[in-house]
Amino acid sequence: MNQNTNNSPNEPAGDLDAKDPRVARREKMRQIADRGIDPFGSRYDDRTMMGECQKMASEIRWVKDDGTTVELPNFSDPQLDYRQWKSDHSPGAETGPNVRVAGRIMLSRGQGKLIFLTLKDWTGEIQIFVGKKQVGDEDFELAKLFDLGDLVAAEGRLGRTNTGEITVFAEKLTFQTKMLEPPPDKHAGLTNQDLRQRMRYADLAFNDGVMETFLDRTKIVKSVRNTLDRDGFCEVEGPTLHTVAGGAAARPFATHHNALDMPLTMRIALELHLKRLMVGGMERVYELGRVYRNEGISPKHNPEFTMLECYQAYGDYNSMMDLTEQIIVDAIEAIGGGFVREYDGHQVDFTPPFKRATYAELFEQATGIDPKDDDAVIQLAKTLKLETENRHLDVIRNEIFEEKVEDSLSGPIFVIDYPASICPLTKRKRDNPEIAERFELFVLGMELANAYTELNDPDLQQELFETQLQGLDEEESMAKMDHDFIRALRYAMPPAGGLGVGIDRLVMLLTGKKSIRDIILFPLQRPES
Repeated sequence: MNQNTNNSPNEPAGDLDAKDPRVARREKMRQIADRGIDPFGSRYDDRTMMGECQKMASEIRWVKDDGTTVELPNFSDPQLDYRQWKSDHSPGAETGPNVRVAGRIMLSRGQGKLIFLTLKDWTGEIQIFVGKKQVGDEDFELAKLFDLGDLVAAEGRLGRTNTGEITVFAEKLTFQTKMLEPPPDKHAGLTNQDLRQRMRYADLAFNDGVMETFLDRTKIVKSVRNTLDRDGFCEVEGPTLHTVAGGAAARPFATHHNALDMPLTMRIALELHLKRLMVGGMERVYELGRVYRNEGISPKHNPEFTMLECYQAYGDYNSMMDLTEQIIVDAIEAIGGGFVREYDGHQVDFTPPFKRATYAELFEQATGIDPKDDDAVIQLAKTLKLETENRHLDVIRNEIFEEKVEDSLSGPIFVIDYPASICPLTKRKRDNPEIAERFELFVLGMELANAYTELNDPDLQQELFETQLQGLDEEESMAKMDHDFIRALRYAMPPAGGLGVGIDRLVMLLTGKKSIRDIILFPLQRPES
């Protein structure tokens, strides 16, 4: 970051302790207050955002004394000498719109009776020209008390300096907030990853590109909602406290409700309550919210993360593939940058349509083994040092798939038709009940979406739940079986397609961030020592 680390652009005001910038800043705060100015600011209306100021540059004009307007030169020309250009077109003067801007001081430099500031808001940066003649003695003395990181406002004409830089030529300054901590080092910046995540406020304020990443996240989430809303889906809010942790195989966070004296868990998925709503007649329904899994932390996992789940009555997993593709295409268009995107040194082409391939054919391509050849599968598992004793063959096949196939899937690719035994919530293919109508979307070995043709047979669902819970004692089994969900299915849930998308991973891929912690504003961390 290009910053000047001096406490002020000119000589320090008063006898400041140069060894401790915090003391110097508090002394300046006192001097500001002594001028009758609130060092923590007040309302400031009718602002023009920095990004809008950049767009308004087209309104800057050169008007000759005879009233004629001369077209400004091309400021992208590195050979341009704007000072000479103005001399050649004299007599005349530059005109531009009046603006009121406010933001954080990122750069300051003083030249006698002139001070140049760079202010930043969440849309961009702009230079502020502070001349003693233009703002008057009082505001100019106030400007000497400014520090890097302070929040200030300026009002004046938008124009260009002799170098052609878009600038606000200030006529009035308003102090907004004194920053009492020194900013990060101008060269090193805030680079420690733990501190960046712990002090996200400083990361956003002083590290280039961080604000843009999180604003892109907002655009992506908004785009996902827009796509679903446009397609007739209804957004709902399900409970985050569950009596049964269902809808996924994951370890929940456990808690206790004192008034009802009952154990509860934080939700690990959104699925089962959304399906209850489908039974009730909400035919296209989705929730985009937080889920919680009491598991490990890694560049791709955070215990608290954002999930989209949606369900479409009278659809199937093919309907969900089409919807998933549209969600991603719309999200890319929302943030711009094109369908070919860079991620961790790889080019990923999201141009639709995405490739589709079956689980079985990808297994065979990667291993050279027919997945139906049980003996060959067992032998390969032993070669890979996977546990094979007393385990279902499909579980073993899937572990091989995870180890040998997933990392090779550059994608985006829809992997379809999984073994039915590992998909307890999924409808089987009518012509082959050993295969489940399920897909997962992979990009660079990362699972991005998971979808099913939903199982809506209550008796089969209960049977599959019971099979899944085998090995647990009776008390555990009763606690984990969602009997009310089975009862809901008996009231008739329509045939449906269901989809789950990891929003954090989607944001990672589309913004080029390698760690989930770089796109979650406040990831879970150990207490600060």
